[in-house]
Amino acid sequence: MRARRRSAGFTLLELLVVLVILGLLASLVGPQVLKHLGTSKTKTAALQIEELGAALDLYRLEVGRYPTGAEGLDALIRKPSGAPNWNGPYLKKNVVRKDPWGFDYVYVFPGQHGEFDLYSLGADNRDGGDGENQDVRSWE
Repeated sequence: MRARRRSAGFTLLELLVVLVILGLLASLVGPQVLKHLGTSKTKTAALQIEELGAALDLYRLEVGRYPTGAEGLDALIRKPSGAPNWNGPYLKKNVVRKDPWGFDYVYVFPGQHGEFDLYSLGADNRDGGDGENQDVRSWE
């Protein structure tokens, strides 16, 4: 009598069950991971604003004033005209970074909430918003 040989491998039904389980796990875990990603970008923007604020304060100590609106944040890495005591660059990487969403930080001098206002408009690059679209401001 011949013994029936069973070929090694998985059946189609077993593969479908595994794919359904993986899909369910991805649908439960995915949103949680994306939520934390948005929160980390907001925290990164707050830290970068803090770094830029410290560089602006050092600029003011050496030059005697904050950069004007026309000079902007570029005054932290390139000597502006009319700043004889400039001793920069004031940023470690010698570049003004964009916010975590790829937009420029907004610098306003004189500020309405302090000596200067420095903020990011968030992921949507518009005033206001919730979650990842919220503004990140130096005065809050």
